Amino acid sequence: MSKGFFNVPIAKNEPVLSFAPGTPERAELQAKINELKSEEVDLPMVIGGLDVFTDRKNRMFPPHEIAHTLGYYNQGDASHVEMAIDAALAAREKWANMSWQHRASIFLKAADLLAGPYRAKINAATMLGQSKNAFQSEIDAACELADFFRFGVNVMTNIYNIQPESAPGMWNYNEYRPLEGFVFALTPFNFTSIAGNLPAAPAMMGNVVVWKPSKTAIYSAGVIMEIFKEAGLPDGVINLVFASGPVAAEVALTHPDFTGIHFTGSTNVFNSIWKTIGENIPKYKTYPRIVGETGGKDFIFADNTADTQALAIAMVRGAFEYQGQKCSAASRVYIPESIWPEVKEKLGNELATVKMGSPEDFTNFINAVIDEPAFDKLKGFIDRAKEDKDAEVIFGGTCDKSVGYFIEPTVILAKKADYVTMEEELFGPVLTIFVYEDEKMDETLDILDKTSIYALTGAVMSKNRYNIEKITKRLENCAGNFYINDKPTGAVVGQQPFGGARGSGTNDKAGSIFNLLRWTSIRTIKETFVSATNYTYPNFQPDSE
Repeated sequence: MSKGFFNVPIAKNEPVLSFAPGTPERAELQAKINELKSEEVDLPMVIGGLDVFTDRKNRMFPPHEIAHTLGYYNQGDASHVEMAIDAALAAREKWANMSWQHRASIFLKAADLLAGPYRAKINAATMLGQSKNAFQSEIDAACELADFFRFGVNVMTNIYNIQPESAPGMWNYNEYRPLEGFVFALTPFNFTSIAGNLPAAPAMMGNVVVWKPSKTAIYSAGVIMEIFKEAGLPDGVINLVFASGPVAAEVALTHPDFTGIHFTGSTNVFNSIWKTIGENIPKYKTYPRIVGETGGKDFIFADNTADTQALAIAMVRGAFEYQGQKCSAASRVYIPESIWPEVKEKLGNELATVKMGSPEDFTNFINAVIDEPAFDKLKGFIDRAKEDKDAEVIFGGTCDKSVGYFIEPTVILAKKADYVTMEEELFGPVLTIFVYEDEKMDETLDILDKTSIYALTGAVMSKNRYNIEKITKRLENCAGNFYINDKPTGAVVGQQPFGGARGSGTNDKAGSIFNLLRWTSIRTIKETFVSATNYTYPNFQPDSE
């Protein structure tokens, strides 16, 4: 075994490529998109390093072009989840005993593969499978996932360097062990980077993982698994299964060796998972770690000094980038009536220039929502708002699923602060605005605080520093990530650790020390150099006469 105190490369955020006309990255990405569309893949599960095929083939297609077939994935069942758990547990001892610097090397290599030879492929797969435009794919699938790997390695070494003091005659030190069992990673469709990080973060700390991705993001998950393999991740450390969520959870969450869940998804699903874990506590060898990032009803609050053009742009970007399918997307906005006419005009002017269509046309800002159930749900809320006396659709509202699941960026003006789209998470390109009386700012802040069960992201738009301080303090429990004079989206690994509380999750801040600490179990060791040879202490001596 090699000896030494090893310094890992300093983590830096991966530079975001522009994909502007005439750039080599634009040409490479367009070529990769055409290549992937020209073939149909038969995507296997990966269990214990083996490709696993079944006789149940589920079709994969772009949400923006539902007639096109990207290929098929092999649907698994409970037996495959059990197989994945067995494979993980079989790999556990060897992986846990691997020197940390070799674990680090694997994920550092994965980051360089993402940033280099796999960059076009991971971006193209995300664009096609999840209908995400080139820039949104770049900041997510390539850059953020590479950041997760690089900053994760740095965080891991920082954790290992957290050591106790030692008094004279002894030596105290912390030993950071992986958890005793397997971790279950349940990942969402909306961020390829999250899908890759949720299994990788526990694995980085020496854990073995069963990974169940969203069925609408399996296409890009297959590319992530390719990268793990090429980076040298040993067989069985991360096992990719395509069973349904309820089936996978039923097997994983009732297994005696279940030791933790890394989750991003809906609040209702997370609540169900937590309940199931609680009911099964007697079965487990150890108390499981429960780490989750869930829903949001993210807000922008403006006062009457806000820059109206900046506010309009914050709404367009914050609400409609990636069709509002970000956990952090702006969904409700509070605007004082004194500036509302000006804001409305500028917002309308900006939306009039927005193009919608396939992400394969790089000029399109808006693409398709992820699937038909999402489309139908969102259309239902929009249609309702068109009829309700308490709401008005002031921009957008057109929905069409004849070619793909396209919903025009839609802005609803709520006539009361508790209108349904001010309260309920929609997860789509629908923004609801409530106009408040200027003199009722404090009252409106109270309404904002009490309106939602969530506390993920939020923003204040103001030029008044007294108000900025006041609003930031008043809303301290409303958002785990808070923005001043900016949209409430776009957290960067290493700069704004992401996560929220209340109904938005456990706020363990993905990519940070707070998250990776959840995937290790500390053993503190004390060594005494000269052992005691007498049981008594000085106070036991009698007083002298």
